[in-house]
Amino acid sequence: MSPRLNQAIELEFRLAEVRETEGCADVAFRHLERAHILSQRFTVAHVRSHLRMWGWAWRQRQPRELLGQTTRILAAALFSRIWVPEGNTGGANVSAIQPMPIPADLRDLLSR
Repeated sequence: MSPRLNQAIELEFRLAEVRETEGCADVAFRHLERAHILSQRFTVAHVRSHLRMWGWAWRQRQPRELLGQTTRILAAALFSRIWVPEGNTGGANVSAIQPMPIPADLRDLLSR
């Protein structure tokens, strides 16, 4: 993983923490989704994104998201190097195998 991509992932994680602390849970989760999109092809970072989503779901008392993230943590650990649905935001509100459009600013980071 390039240093620039790693920095972008870490920035999204940090922004998620800040927004959640400010009481903006939905905005925080969007930052976690962005981190997920950026991290999908890198097993450790991909698992970390799902662990962060799991933690968010726990703190927000979201049982459906907790269950979805539990299964996605295992899948990320096993399949990140084999196949990932590009652009998938990683939340339990979308199919775990559905490719999705990648936001333009993230596409630029991933293409480098």
